[in-house]
Amino acid sequence: MATDPFLQRFNLTLNVKGASGCSSSTELFPDTGYAGRRNVYQASDGRVYVVGQYDARVVDSLSCRTSLSEFRHLDRDVIFIGSFDQDESKHWTYVSAARRPELPFEKR
Repeated sequence: MATDPFLQRFNLTLNVKGASGCSSSTELFPDTGYAGRRNVYQASDGRVYVVGQYDARVVDSLSCRTSLSEFRHLDRDVIFIGSFDQDESKHWTYVSAARRPELPFEKR
C-alpha cells in the first residue's frame, strides 16, 4: 500500500498464453510511481524472465507456470527481448529490443 494518499498506484497483471494452449495470470509488484517497467529476457532453457525494479518472474514457456524468483537465482546468460513500459503519452505498451535498447533500473 502506498504511504502517500496522492501517489498513483497501478496494479499490474502478467497474462501468459503459450503455444500449447496453456494460459496463466499473475499479479506483479505494484507500480507506485514509475517503477512499473518490466524488462523481458529469453533464457537459454526456454524460460522467459520478466524483471522489474523490485521483482522477477520466471515463466515456463511450456506449462505457462509463472513463479516469483530472487534476482540472485536468475540465469545471467539471457537475451534482452524488450520491455513493457509507458510510452511518451503514458500509455502502456510493449517496446521490442529492436526499437529500444535495454534500460537499467534506477537505484533508489
